[in-house]
Amino acid sequence: MSAALFTIPDWLALGRVILVPVIMVLTRLQGTVAHALGYAAALFVVAALTDFFDGYLARRMKVESVLGAFLDTTADKLLVTGTLLALVSIDRVSIWAAVIIMMREFVVMALRGLVAIGGMQVRPSVWGKVKATAQFVAIGFSFLRFPERLGPLYFDQWLMWAAVIVTIASGWQYVARFWDTVRATRAPA
Repeated sequence: MSAALFTIPDWLALGRVILVPVIMVLTRLQGTVAHALGYAAALFVVAALTDFFDGYLARRMKVESVLGAFLDTTADKLLVTGTLLALVSIDRVSIWAAVIIMMREFVVMALRGLVAIGGMQVRPSVWGKVKATAQFVAIGFSFLRFPERLGPLYFDQWLMWAAVIVTIASGWQYVARFWDTVRATRAPA
């Protein structure tokens, strides 16, 4: 691919993809390298912020494209799933919360594919933006973890379960919106 095919928003999405393994490695090094978890958290915040800026810039610069939409959604899914897996590995996130969030991402990804077979496109919804924000906030606080529990859970754990609920609602909204299209879609011969 030519470098001219990539716009500034595309580069931001690619940067987010590149940061995922770095965040994962730093998260795993949290017990052996001083401040590794803090660096991972800072990089995660930077990566999450690029998600908001790439879409804004694409619209403002009028450079929205199929490639950009693909890079943006792929980068988001990689950032969330990669970071969740790293946080599960250091016991900062419940495996069940991570599995539910990842299952929603796979369901919506499959839904996008089925809808595309029917010649349509799944456009982002407000629920998708709320879901992304809830996940980013919950993951960010999972890195920080306040020392005091609020009842049976830490503050970040309450946020993560709230993000799970928003994630389920977002996934349900996509499925409900496109259910008739999915049922009517036939596989290519």
